[in-house]
Amino acid sequence: MRKRPRHASTNSSDNRRHHDGSGFLQLRKFAGCSRRVLRWRKADAFDQRPPFPLLSCPFRTCRSAFWTDPDTDFFFASPPHQEALDTLLYALESGEGFIKIVGAVGTGKTLLCRTLLAELPRRCRALYLPNPALDPLGILFAVAEELGLKLTGKESYYRVHKAIQTRLIALARRGTRVVLILDEAQAISLESLETVRLLSNLETEKRKLLTIVLFGQPELDERLQAIPQLKTRISFHDRLRPLQREELVAYLSHRLARAGFESAALPFSPRAVGFLYEASAGVPRVVNVIAHKALMLAYGKGLHRVGGREMREAARDTLAAKSINRTARWVLLVLATLGAGAATAGWLYLIA
Repeated sequence: MRKRPRHASTNSSDNRRHHDGSGFLQLRKFAGCSRRVLRWRKADAFDQRPPFPLLSCPFRTCRSAFWTDPDTDFFFASPPHQEALDTLLYALESGEGFIKIVGAVGTGKTLLCRTLLAELPRRCRALYLPNPALDPLGILFAVAEELGLKLTGKESYYRVHKAIQTRLIALARRGTRVVLILDEAQAISLESLETVRLLSNLETEKRKLLTIVLFGQPELDERLQAIPQLKTRISFHDRLRPLQREELVAYLSHRLARAGFESAALPFSPRAVGFLYEASAGVPRVVNVIAHKALMLAYGKGLHRVGGREMREAARDTLAAKSINRTARWVLLVLATLGAGAATAGWLYLIA
C-alpha cells in the first residue's frame, strides 16, 4: 500500500489551517509554488514572519514592503497626508481645542495617527484611545488611565471627571500640553461624543487644558450633525483621499526603498501598475494586499518581475479589489481606432 505524501493531505481541517482567509490557497495552486512557499504561507497564517532570505533575488526584501501593519517607517507623505500632518502639528502647537481627520477605509488614517504620535512636539503628552467604542463613564476611565490616575473603578462620573480636571491643571502648570487622540471615532456613541465635548470645556483663563483629535471614517460627519455644539468647536479638519495614478508609482517606490529594495526599476511592469491602480482605486491598504500577492505569484513562477497576468490574478483573489474590465478596455481601443480611421478618411476625401 502506497503511503500518501505528507504534503498532500486531504484532511479538510488541514486545508483550513493552511488557508489564511484571503483565498490565497487558490493562488498557490495557480502559481505552482514550491514547498518552501507553502511552508512560508503556513507560517504566515499564524502571523509569523520568516526571515527575508526565504525569498530569492530580486524579491528578497519586497515582501516586507507591503505588509498592512501601520508601520510609521513606511509613512508616505502624499499631498493630502502631508497636509493633514502639518495641520495637526500646527493645531497642537497653537493649542486648538478640536481637530477632525476623516478618510475612507484603507486610506491611511491609523498610519497617520501613529506618525503624529511619533512626531509630537516636545512637552506634549498624548492620550491615545485606539478603540473608543465605550460608554460615557468608560471614556472617562480610559482617559484617567492614560493620565496615570489610580482609580478603583467604582468612582462616580463626577469624581472621575474631577480627577481628570485636577491632573490636567497640574500638567498645564508644568507647561505640558495634553492631546487626546481617538482613532475610529465613528464608532463612538452620541452619548460618549457628548462626554468628549464636555472634556473640551476644561480650560484655564488663557488656554485649553486638552486638545482633542478625532480620526474617523466619513460616518463620523453624520454623527457630528446630531451634536452641533461639538461640530462648531472643530477648528481644523482634513479629509484623506485615495492615491492618484502618478502618486501610486511614487508610493510603490517609497515602500520598496524603505524595505531595502536597491534597484532603481520597479519589480512591476507598467501594465501591472495600471492593473493595480484600476483594481485598488488608489486605496493604499488594497494596493498593499494586491501588490504583496502579485509578488508571491511572480516568485512562485520563478519570474523577476510582476506582469499584468500576475497582477490580474492577485486582484481577482482580493475581496476588496475592483474588477478589471478587460472587455471595456478593448472596446474603447477599437472605437478609438475606428474613430481615428474615419477622421483620416474624411480628411483625405476633402483634400482629394
